Amino acid sequence: MDDYMFKSYVADCKVAQEATSYLEIFNYSDPTLSTVEEHRFRLDELPDEFGNFCHRRGAFAPPKLKPGVSLLSGIRLILQQNAKHPETFTPSYISLSHSNYTLMVRALKLPFRGIESTSVVGPFFWCALDPDVDPSSSSTPPNLQLIFRKSDVRKKGLTRGWELMLSHDFSTGITTGFAKGTPSSDMVTAIRHLKECAGQVLHPFLLPIIVLSHDLSAKNDQKQRDAREWLRKLEHAVSMRNEVLEEEAQYIKDNMVDLDQINRDLVECHSQVLWKRPQAYLEIVRVMKEGMGEFWAIVDGMMDSDGGGSRYRVGGETGKVHRSMLARLEFYRAKLNGIENYAHTTLERLGIQRAALYNIIAQKESKLSLKMAGEQRRLAHNAKRDSSSMKTLSLLGAIFLPATYLASVFSMTFFDFNDNNNHSRNNGPVSSGGGGEERENQVVSPDLWIYFVITVPLTLLIVLIWRIWDKRRDKKYEAEDADIEKGIEAMEQQIMTAMRKRTLSKVRTWEVGKF
Repeated sequence: MDDYMFKSYVADCKVAQEATSYLEIFNYSDPTLSTVEEHRFRLDELPDEFGNFCHRRGAFAPPKLKPGVSLLSGIRLILQQNAKHPETFTPSYISLSHSNYTLMVRALKLPFRGIESTSVVGPFFWCALDPDVDPSSSSTPPNLQLIFRKSDVRKKGLTRGWELMLSHDFSTGITTGFAKGTPSSDMVTAIRHLKECAGQVLHPFLLPIIVLSHDLSAKNDQKQRDAREWLRKLEHAVSMRNEVLEEEAQYIKDNMVDLDQINRDLVECHSQVLWKRPQAYLEIVRVMKEGMGEFWAIVDGMMDSDGGGSRYRVGGETGKVHRSMLARLEFYRAKLNGIENYAHTTLERLGIQRAALYNIIAQKESKLSLKMAGEQRRLAHNAKRDSSSMKTLSLLGAIFLPATYLASVFSMTFFDFNDNNNHSRNNGPVSSGGGGEERENQVVSPDLWIYFVITVPLTLLIVLIWRIWDKRRDKKYEAEDADIEKGIEAMEQQIMTAMRKRTLSKVRTWEVGKF
Protein backbone atom coordinates (compact mmCIF):
# COMPACT_ATOMS: atom_id res chain seq x y z
CA MET A 1 0.00 0.00 0.00
CA ASP A 2 2.77 2.48 0.90
CA ASP A 3 4.42 1.94 -2.48
CA TYR A 4 1.17 2.61 -4.34
CA MET A 5 0.36 5.70 -2.25
CA PHE A 6 3.89 7.01 -2.81
CA LYS A 7 3.59 6.68 -6.60
CA SER A 8 0.18 8.35 -6.56
CA TYR A 9 1.30 11.32 -4.47
CA VAL A 10 4.47 11.88 -6.50
CA ALA A 11 2.50 11.84 -9.75
CA ASP A 12 0.10 14.48 -8.40
CA CYS A 13 2.89 16.82 -7.26
CA LYS A 14 4.20 19.79 -9.20
CA VAL A 15 7.90 20.57 -9.43
CA ALA A 16 9.68 23.66 -8.06
CA GLN A 17 13.31 23.16 -9.05
CA GLU A 18 15.97 24.23 -6.54
CA ALA A 19 19.78 24.34 -6.58
CA THR A 20 20.96 21.00 -5.18
CA SER A 21 24.21 19.85 -3.58
CA TYR A 22 25.40 16.85 -1.61
CA LEU A 23 27.25 16.26 1.66
CA GLU A 24 29.23 13.17 2.59
CA ILE A 25 30.85 12.58 5.98
CA PHE A 26 32.65 9.32 6.67
CA ASN A 27 34.47 8.29 9.84
CA TYR A 28 36.95 5.42 9.73
CA SER A 29 38.87 3.55 12.37
CA ASP A 30 41.89 5.34 10.95
CA PRO A 31 41.06 9.04 11.61
CA THR A 32 43.38 10.17 8.85
CA LEU A 33 41.01 8.66 6.29
CA SER A 34 37.89 10.42 7.60
CA THR A 35 36.37 12.82 5.05
CA VAL A 36 33.90 15.72 4.94
CA GLU A 37 32.88 16.76 1.43
CA GLU A 38 30.17 19.10 0.19
CA HIS A 39 29.74 19.97 -3.49
CA ARG A 40 27.11 21.12 -5.97
CA PHE A 41 25.64 18.61 -8.39
CA ARG A 42 26.83 19.29 -11.94
CA LEU A 43 23.82 17.86 -13.70
CA ASP A 44 24.40 19.96 -16.81
CA GLU A 45 27.90 18.43 -17.22
CA LEU A 46 27.28 15.03 -15.59
CA PRO A 47 23.59 14.10 -15.98
CA ASP A 48 24.17 10.74 -14.22
CA GLU A 49 25.81 12.31 -11.18
CA PHE A 50 22.60 12.38 -9.13
CA GLY A 51 21.91 8.68 -9.78
CA ASN A 52 25.53 7.77 -9.09
CA PHE A 53 25.36 9.52 -5.71
CA CYS A 54 22.14 7.77 -4.72
CA HIS A 55 23.45 4.31 -5.72
CA ARG A 56 27.06 4.94 -4.56
CA ARG A 57 28.62 4.15 -7.87
CA GLY A 58 31.18 5.83 -10.09
CA ALA A 59 32.90 8.68 -8.25
CA PHE A 60 30.73 7.96 -5.21
CA ALA A 61 31.58 4.28 -4.91
CA PRO A 62 32.90 3.19 -1.47
CA PRO A 63 36.70 3.39 -1.35
CA LYS A 64 38.87 0.31 -0.92
CA LEU A 65 40.16 0.31 2.64
CA LYS A 66 43.46 -0.92 3.94
CA PRO A 67 43.48 -4.11 5.99
CA GLY A 68 42.47 -3.40 9.57
CA VAL A 69 40.62 -0.19 8.64
CA SER A 70 36.83 -0.17 8.89
CA LEU A 71 34.03 2.31 8.38
CA LEU A 72 32.62 3.45 11.72
CA SER A 73 29.90 5.87 10.71
CA GLY A 74 28.80 8.20 7.97
CA ILE A 75 26.10 10.50 6.69
CA ARG A 76 25.12 11.16 3.09
CA LEU A 77 22.73 14.02 2.41
CA ILE A 78 21.15 15.66 -0.62
CA LEU A 79 20.94 19.36 0.26
CA GLN A 80 18.87 22.31 -0.86
CA GLN A 81 20.00 24.86 1.70
CA ASN A 82 18.76 28.05 0.03
CA ALA A 83 15.45 27.06 -1.51
CA LYS A 84 14.07 30.22 -3.11
CA HIS A 85 11.20 29.11 -5.34
CA PRO A 86 7.91 30.79 -4.24
CA GLU A 87 6.16 27.40 -4.16
CA THR A 88 8.96 25.34 -2.63
CA PHE A 89 6.98 24.61 0.57
CA THR A 90 3.53 24.79 -0.96
CA PRO A 91 1.47 21.59 -0.50
CA SER A 92 1.81 19.06 -3.35
CA TYR A 93 5.10 20.56 -4.56
CA ILE A 94 8.47 18.79 -4.71
CA SER A 95 11.81 20.46 -5.41
CA LEU A 96 13.26 17.67 -7.56
CA SER A 97 12.01 16.18 -10.78
CA HIS A 98 9.58 13.31 -10.40
CA SER A 99 12.19 10.78 -11.49
CA ASN A 100 14.97 12.13 -9.28
CA TYR A 101 12.66 12.39 -6.27
CA THR A 102 11.53 8.79 -6.72
CA LEU A 103 15.13 7.65 -7.22
CA MET A 104 16.27 9.48 -4.08
CA VAL A 105 13.56 8.04 -1.84
CA ARG A 106 14.00 4.46 -3.05
CA ALA A 107 17.82 4.38 -3.27
CA LEU A 108 18.42 6.14 0.06
CA LYS A 109 15.58 4.15 1.73
CA LEU A 110 13.84 7.30 2.87
CA PRO A 111 10.28 7.12 4.25
CA PHE A 112 7.60 6.95 1.57
CA ARG A 113 5.34 8.96 3.86
CA GLY A 114 7.57 11.99 3.45
CA ILE A 115 5.68 12.99 0.30
CA GLU A 116 2.46 13.12 2.35
CA SER A 117 3.97 15.62 4.79
CA THR A 118 4.12 18.46 2.24
CA SER A 119 0.77 19.72 3.52
CA VAL A 120 1.43 19.57 7.26
CA VAL A 121 1.45 22.84 9.18
CA GLY A 122 3.68 23.94 12.01
CA PRO A 123 6.52 21.81 13.39
CA PHE A 124 6.14 18.10 12.66
CA PHE A 125 8.25 15.12 13.74
CA TRP A 126 7.80 11.42 12.96
CA CYS A 127 10.08 8.49 13.70
CA ALA A 128 9.63 4.75 13.08
CA LEU A 129 11.35 1.66 11.77
CA ASP A 130 10.98 0.93 8.06
CA PRO A 131 7.59 -0.85 7.87
CA ASP A 132 8.49 -2.55 4.55
CA VAL A 133 11.22 -4.69 6.16
CA ASP A 134 10.42 -7.72 8.31
CA PRO A 135 12.72 -7.62 11.39
CA SER A 136 12.64 -11.43 11.71
CA SER A 137 14.05 -11.95 8.22
CA SER A 138 17.37 -10.24 8.92
CA SER A 139 20.00 -10.29 11.63
CA THR A 140 20.01 -6.50 11.74
CA PRO A 141 16.92 -4.38 12.40
CA PRO A 142 15.30 -2.35 9.61
CA ASN A 143 16.34 1.21 8.93
CA LEU A 144 15.23 3.86 11.38
CA GLN A 145 13.35 6.56 9.42
CA LEU A 146 12.73 10.15 10.50
CA ILE A 147 10.73 13.06 9.13
CA PHE A 148 11.22 16.48 10.69
CA ARG A 149 9.82 19.54 9.00
CA LYS A 150 8.20 22.89 9.52
CA SER A 151 6.43 24.95 6.90
CA ASP A 152 4.60 28.23 7.19
CA VAL A 153 2.13 30.32 5.23
CA ARG A 154 3.26 32.79 2.64
CA LYS A 155 5.01 35.97 3.71
CA LYS A 156 5.80 38.61 1.12
CA GLY A 157 4.85 36.11 -1.59
CA LEU A 158 7.24 33.37 -0.43
CA THR A 159 6.74 30.17 1.51
CA ARG A 160 9.03 29.48 4.45
CA GLY A 161 10.26 26.42 6.28
CA TRP A 162 12.67 23.50 6.35
CA GLU A 163 12.49 19.74 5.89
CA LEU A 164 14.49 16.68 6.92
CA MET A 165 14.00 13.08 5.71
CA LEU A 166 16.53 10.64 7.17
CA SER A 167 17.12 6.91 7.20
CA HIS A 168 19.68 5.23 9.46
CA ASP A 169 21.13 1.86 8.46
CA PHE A 170 22.14 -0.13 11.57
CA SER A 171 24.21 -2.57 9.54
CA THR A 172 26.55 0.11 8.09
CA GLY A 173 26.14 2.96 10.56
CA ILE A 174 25.38 5.33 7.66
CA THR A 175 22.55 7.85 7.77
CA THR A 176 21.17 8.93 4.40
CA GLY A 177 18.73 11.70 3.82
CA PHE A 178 17.39 14.86 2.22
CA ALA A 179 17.54 18.34 3.78
CA LYS A 180 15.91 21.50 2.46
CA GLY A 181 15.44 24.97 3.90
CA THR A 182 14.57 28.47 2.77
CA PRO A 183 16.93 31.41 3.48
CA SER A 184 14.76 32.38 6.46
CA SER A 185 15.56 29.05 8.13
CA ASP A 186 18.85 28.15 9.80
CA MET A 187 19.55 25.18 7.55
CA VAL A 188 22.88 26.58 6.31
CA THR A 189 24.07 27.08 9.89
CA ALA A 190 22.75 23.66 10.93
CA ILE A 191 24.72 21.92 8.16
CA ARG A 192 27.84 23.84 9.15
CA HIS A 193 27.42 22.67 12.75
CA LEU A 194 26.86 19.12 11.52
CA LYS A 195 30.21 19.21 9.75
CA GLU A 196 31.83 20.51 12.94
CA CYS A 197 30.36 17.50 14.77
CA ALA A 198 31.41 15.05 12.05
CA GLY A 199 32.72 12.52 14.56
CA GLN A 200 29.26 12.07 16.09
CA VAL A 201 27.21 11.39 12.94
CA LEU A 202 26.72 7.75 13.98
CA HIS A 203 23.75 8.96 15.98
CA PRO A 204 20.84 9.53 13.54
CA PHE A 205 19.25 12.15 15.81
CA LEU A 206 22.27 14.44 15.62
CA LEU A 207 21.05 16.61 12.72
CA PRO A 208 17.39 16.80 13.91
CA ILE A 209 18.51 18.01 17.34
CA ILE A 210 20.88 20.54 15.77
CA VAL A 211 17.97 21.87 13.69
CA LEU A 212 15.71 21.90 16.75
CA SER A 213 18.32 23.82 18.75
CA HIS A 214 18.39 26.53 16.09
CA ASP A 215 14.62 26.66 15.88
CA LEU A 216 14.47 27.12 19.67
CA SER A 217 17.22 29.71 19.72
CA ALA A 218 17.30 32.80 21.92
CA LYS A 219 15.22 34.65 19.31
CA ASN A 220 12.11 33.01 20.71
CA ASP A 221 12.96 34.05 24.27
CA GLN A 222 13.69 37.59 23.11
CA LYS A 223 10.34 37.73 21.33
CA GLN A 224 8.59 36.95 24.60
CA ARG A 225 10.66 39.53 26.47
CA ASP A 226 9.88 42.17 23.86
CA ALA A 227 6.19 41.29 24.04
CA ARG A 228 6.21 41.66 27.85
CA GLU A 229 7.92 45.06 27.59
CA TRP A 230 5.38 46.13 25.00
CA LEU A 231 2.61 44.90 27.28
CA ARG A 232 3.88 47.10 30.12
CA LYS A 233 3.67 50.17 27.89
CA LEU A 234 0.14 49.23 26.89
CA GLU A 235 -0.83 48.71 30.54
CA HIS A 236 0.51 52.16 31.39
CA ALA A 237 -1.38 53.75 28.52
CA VAL A 238 -4.66 51.97 29.31
CA SER A 239 -4.45 52.79 33.02
CA MET A 240 -3.57 56.40 32.09
CA ARG A 241 -0.71 56.86 34.51
CA ASN A 242 0.49 60.44 34.34
CA GLU A 243 4.22 59.81 34.12
CA VAL A 244 3.68 57.27 31.33
CA LEU A 245 1.52 59.60 29.32
CA GLU A 246 4.54 61.86 29.10
CA GLU A 247 6.83 59.00 28.06
CA GLU A 248 4.60 57.13 25.61
CA ALA A 249 4.04 59.93 23.12
CA GLN A 250 2.93 57.48 20.41
CA TYR A 251 -0.29 56.89 22.31
CA ILE A 252 -1.08 60.60 22.74
CA LYS A 253 -2.97 62.44 20.02
CA ASP A 254 -4.29 65.97 20.52
CA ASN A 255 -3.59 65.67 24.26
CA MET A 256 -5.79 62.58 24.44
CA VAL A 257 -5.05 58.88 24.60
CA ASP A 258 -5.32 57.29 21.13
CA LEU A 259 -7.50 54.28 21.91
CA ASP A 260 -7.42 53.05 18.31
CA GLN A 261 -3.62 52.85 18.36
CA ILE A 262 -3.67 51.04 21.71
CA ASN A 263 -6.20 48.55 20.37
CA ARG A 264 -4.08 47.85 17.28
CA ASP A 265 -0.96 47.38 19.41
CA LEU A 266 -2.80 45.01 21.73
CA VAL A 267 -3.64 42.80 18.75
CA GLU A 268 -0.06 42.93 17.44
CA CYS A 269 1.38 42.18 20.87
CA HIS A 270 -0.96 39.21 21.21
CA SER A 271 0.20 37.79 17.88
CA GLN A 272 3.84 38.21 18.92
CA VAL A 273 3.24 36.24 22.13
CA LEU A 274 1.68 33.43 20.11
CA TRP A 275 4.80 33.17 17.91
CA LYS A 276 6.20 29.63 18.24
CA ARG A 277 3.90 28.52 21.02
CA PRO A 278 5.74 25.92 23.15
CA GLN A 279 2.99 23.26 23.12
CA ALA A 280 3.89 21.95 19.66
CA TYR A 281 7.60 21.86 20.46
CA LEU A 282 6.96 20.10 23.76
CA GLU A 283 5.22 17.37 21.79
CA ILE A 284 8.17 17.16 19.40
CA VAL A 285 10.59 16.84 22.33
CA ARG A 286 8.46 14.04 23.75
CA VAL A 287 8.32 12.13 20.44
CA MET A 288 12.06 12.65 19.92
CA LYS A 289 12.80 11.16 23.32
CA GLU A 290 10.62 8.17 22.48
CA GLY A 291 12.39 7.73 19.14
CA MET A 292 15.81 7.99 20.80
CA GLY A 293 14.73 5.41 23.34
CA GLU A 294 13.71 3.06 20.54
CA PHE A 295 17.02 3.69 18.75
CA TRP A 296 19.06 3.01 21.86
CA ALA A 297 17.10 -0.14 22.67
CA ILE A 298 18.05 -1.52 19.25
CA VAL A 299 21.69 -0.46 19.68
CA ASP A 300 21.82 -1.95 23.16
CA GLY A 301 20.44 -5.23 21.85
CA MET A 302 22.96 -5.28 19.02
CA MET A 303 25.85 -4.66 21.42
CA ASP A 304 24.68 -7.39 23.78
CA SER A 305 24.46 -9.91 20.97
CA ASP A 306 27.46 -8.42 19.16
CA GLY A 307 25.38 -8.53 16.02
CA GLY A 308 27.09 -5.67 14.25
CA GLY A 309 26.91 -3.36 17.24
CA SER A 310 30.65 -3.04 17.79
CA ARG A 311 30.81 0.33 16.02
CA TYR A 312 28.37 1.78 18.57
CA ARG A 313 30.64 0.56 21.36
CA VAL A 314 33.92 2.09 20.09
CA GLY A 315 35.21 4.47 22.72
CA GLY A 316 31.74 4.79 24.17
CA GLU A 317 31.26 7.80 21.90
CA THR A 318 27.73 6.92 20.84
CA GLY A 319 26.60 6.49 24.45
CA LYS A 320 28.05 9.87 25.39
CA VAL A 321 26.34 11.55 22.45
CA HIS A 322 23.09 9.80 23.28
CA ARG A 323 23.15 10.91 26.92
CA SER A 324 24.12 14.42 25.88
CA MET A 325 21.18 14.59 23.49
CA LEU A 326 18.75 13.31 26.12
CA ALA A 327 20.03 15.92 28.55
CA ARG A 328 19.61 18.59 25.86
CA LEU A 329 16.04 17.47 25.15
CA GLU A 330 15.28 17.60 28.87
CA PHE A 331 16.76 21.10 28.94
CA TYR A 332 14.52 22.12 26.04
CA ARG A 333 11.52 20.64 27.82
CA ALA A 334 12.20 22.71 30.94
CA LYS A 335 12.89 25.78 28.83
CA LEU A 336 9.67 25.37 26.84
CA ASN A 337 7.65 24.90 30.03
CA GLY A 338 9.11 28.13 31.36
CA ILE A 339 8.28 29.96 28.14
CA GLU A 340 4.76 28.54 28.21
CA ASN A 341 4.18 29.79 31.76
CA TYR A 342 5.68 33.16 30.86
CA ALA A 343 3.56 33.46 27.71
CA HIS A 344 0.44 32.35 29.62
CA THR A 345 0.92 35.19 32.12
CA THR A 346 1.44 37.64 29.28
CA LEU A 347 -1.74 36.46 27.55
CA GLU A 348 -3.72 36.77 30.78
CA ARG A 349 -2.51 40.33 31.26
CA LEU A 350 -3.29 41.12 27.64
CA GLY A 351 -6.81 39.84 28.19
CA ILE A 352 -7.22 42.11 31.21
CA GLN A 353 -5.99 45.14 29.27
CA ARG A 354 -8.26 44.33 26.36
CA ALA A 355 -11.27 44.10 28.67
CA ALA A 356 -10.29 47.38 30.33
CA LEU A 357 -9.87 49.05 26.94
CA TYR A 358 -13.28 47.84 25.81
CA ASN A 359 -14.81 49.25 28.99
CA ILE A 360 -13.14 52.61 28.41
CA ILE A 361 -14.40 52.66 24.83
CA ALA A 362 -17.86 51.67 26.09
CA GLN A 363 -17.75 54.54 28.59
CA LYS A 364 -16.90 57.02 25.88
CA GLU A 365 -19.65 55.66 23.68
CA SER A 366 -22.07 55.88 26.61
CA LYS A 367 -21.09 59.50 27.21
CA LEU A 368 -21.70 60.27 23.56
CA SER A 369 -25.05 58.50 23.70
CA LEU A 370 -25.98 60.50 26.80
CA LYS A 371 -25.08 63.75 25.07
CA MET A 372 -27.14 62.76 22.08
CA ALA A 373 -30.05 61.80 24.31
CA GLY A 374 -29.82 65.16 26.13
CA GLU A 375 -29.78 67.07 22.86
CA GLN A 376 -32.77 65.10 21.66
CA ARG A 377 -34.65 65.94 24.85
CA ARG A 378 -33.83 69.61 24.40
CA LEU A 379 -34.95 69.53 20.79
CA ALA A 380 -38.18 67.83 21.83
CA HIS A 381 -38.78 70.49 24.47
CA ASN A 382 -38.11 73.28 21.96
CA ALA A 383 -40.56 71.62 19.59
CA LYS A 384 -43.08 71.61 22.39
CA ARG A 385 -42.51 75.33 22.90
CA ASP A 386 -43.02 75.98 19.22
CA SER A 387 -46.25 74.05 19.32
CA SER A 388 -47.38 76.18 22.29
CA SER A 389 -46.60 79.37 20.35
CA MET A 390 -48.59 78.11 17.41
CA LYS A 391 -51.41 77.32 19.77
CA THR A 392 -51.34 80.92 21.01
CA LEU A 393 -51.49 82.26 17.49
CA SER A 394 -54.36 79.93 16.71
CA LEU A 395 -56.20 81.17 19.81
CA LEU A 396 -55.75 84.81 18.83
CA GLY A 397 -56.93 84.05 15.34
CA ALA A 398 -59.97 82.27 16.75
CA ILE A 399 -60.81 85.35 18.83
CA PHE A 400 -60.45 88.03 16.14
CA LEU A 401 -61.35 86.11 13.01
CA PRO A 402 -65.18 86.09 13.57
CA ALA A 403 -65.36 89.83 14.21
CA THR A 404 -63.13 90.53 11.24
CA TYR A 405 -65.18 88.27 9.03
CA LEU A 406 -68.48 89.88 10.11
CA ALA A 407 -67.08 93.36 9.63
CA SER A 408 -66.03 92.42 6.11
CA VAL A 409 -69.39 90.94 5.28
CA PHE A 410 -71.44 93.87 6.54
CA SER A 411 -69.23 96.32 4.75
CA MET A 412 -70.22 94.86 1.37
CA THR A 413 -72.49 96.89 -0.99
CA PHE A 414 -75.29 94.41 -0.46
CA PHE A 415 -75.86 96.04 2.92
CA ASP A 416 -76.62 99.80 3.26
CA PHE A 417 -76.95 101.31 6.70
CA ASN A 418 -76.55 104.98 5.56
CA ASP A 419 -79.38 107.33 6.69
CA ASN A 420 -78.68 109.64 3.73
CA ASN A 421 -79.96 106.99 1.34
CA ASN A 422 -83.28 106.88 3.19
CA HIS A 423 -83.50 110.69 2.98
CA SER A 424 -82.89 110.65 -0.74
CA ARG A 425 -85.64 108.13 -1.32
CA ASN A 426 -88.16 110.27 0.54
CA ASN A 427 -87.23 113.68 -0.97
CA GLY A 428 -86.06 112.65 -4.40
CA PRO A 429 -82.62 112.79 -5.94
CA VAL A 430 -80.27 115.52 -5.03
CA SER A 431 -78.47 117.11 -7.89
CA SER A 432 -74.77 117.60 -7.82
CA GLY A 433 -73.48 121.07 -7.47
CA GLY A 434 -73.22 122.85 -10.78
CA GLY A 435 -72.94 119.71 -12.85
CA GLY A 436 -76.46 118.63 -12.89
CA GLU A 437 -75.43 114.97 -12.29
CA GLU A 438 -77.09 112.91 -9.56
CA ARG A 439 -74.94 111.60 -6.72
CA GLU A 440 -75.60 110.04 -3.41
CA ASN A 441 -74.68 111.79 -0.20
CA GLN A 442 -71.44 110.51 1.35
CA VAL A 443 -71.49 111.15 5.07
CA VAL A 444 -68.68 110.42 7.56
CA SER A 445 -70.10 109.88 11.00
CA PRO A 446 -68.81 112.29 13.61
CA ASP A 447 -68.74 109.32 16.07
CA LEU A 448 -65.98 107.54 14.17
CA TRP A 449 -63.56 108.29 17.02
CA ILE A 450 -65.47 105.85 19.16
CA TYR A 451 -64.12 103.00 16.96
CA PHE A 452 -60.54 103.98 17.54
CA VAL A 453 -61.04 104.75 21.19
CA ILE A 454 -62.31 101.24 21.76
CA THR A 455 -60.12 99.33 19.28
CA VAL A 456 -56.72 100.71 20.24
CA PRO A 457 -56.99 100.23 24.05
CA LEU A 458 -58.54 96.82 23.54
CA THR A 459 -55.70 95.72 21.24
CA LEU A 460 -53.09 97.05 23.64
CA LEU A 461 -54.77 95.33 26.54
CA ILE A 462 -54.81 92.01 24.71
CA VAL A 463 -51.18 92.38 23.71
CA LEU A 464 -50.22 93.28 27.26
CA ILE A 465 -52.06 90.30 28.68
CA TRP A 466 -50.41 88.00 26.13
CA ARG A 467 -47.02 89.46 26.93
CA ILE A 468 -47.43 88.87 30.66
CA TRP A 469 -48.62 85.35 30.02
CA ASP A 470 -45.70 84.71 27.65
CA LYS A 471 -43.13 85.86 30.26
CA ARG A 472 -44.63 83.57 32.84
CA ARG A 473 -44.48 80.76 30.32
CA ASP A 474 -40.77 81.50 29.63
CA LYS A 475 -40.01 81.31 33.34
CA LYS A 476 -41.83 78.03 33.49
CA TYR A 477 -39.78 76.78 30.51
CA GLU A 478 -36.56 77.87 32.19
CA ALA A 479 -37.46 75.92 35.29
CA GLU A 480 -38.32 72.91 33.13
CA ASP A 481 -34.97 73.25 31.28
CA ALA A 482 -33.12 73.30 34.59
CA ASP A 483 -34.96 70.18 35.70
CA ILE A 484 -34.13 68.49 32.39
CA GLU A 485 -30.42 69.31 32.72
CA LYS A 486 -30.37 68.06 36.29
CA GLY A 487 -32.11 64.89 35.20
CA ILE A 488 -29.60 64.33 32.36
CA GLU A 489 -26.64 64.93 34.66
CA ALA A 490 -28.08 62.66 37.35
CA MET A 491 -28.74 59.90 34.81
CA GLU A 492 -25.22 60.22 33.37
CA GLN A 493 -23.70 60.16 36.85
CA GLN A 494 -25.60 57.03 37.78
CA ILE A 495 -24.56 55.22 34.59
CA MET A 496 -20.91 56.27 34.89
CA THR A 497 -20.78 55.26 38.54
CA ALA A 498 -22.11 51.83 37.70
CA MET A 499 -19.64 51.43 34.84
CA ARG A 500 -16.63 52.54 36.88
CA LYS A 501 -17.29 49.70 39.28
CA ARG A 502 -16.51 47.31 36.40
CA THR A 503 -13.46 49.00 34.92
CA LEU A 504 -10.15 50.51 35.87
CA SER A 505 -9.94 53.73 37.81
CA LYS A 506 -7.60 56.51 36.76
CA VAL A 507 -6.55 56.84 40.37
CA ARG A 508 -3.94 54.37 41.60
CA THR A 509 -4.80 52.03 44.41
CA TRP A 510 -1.19 51.19 45.26
CA GLU A 511 2.17 52.86 45.61
CA VAL A 512 4.43 52.06 42.64
CA GLY A 513 7.65 52.53 44.56
CA LYS A 514 6.48 50.42 47.47
CA PHE A 515 7.18 47.11 45.78
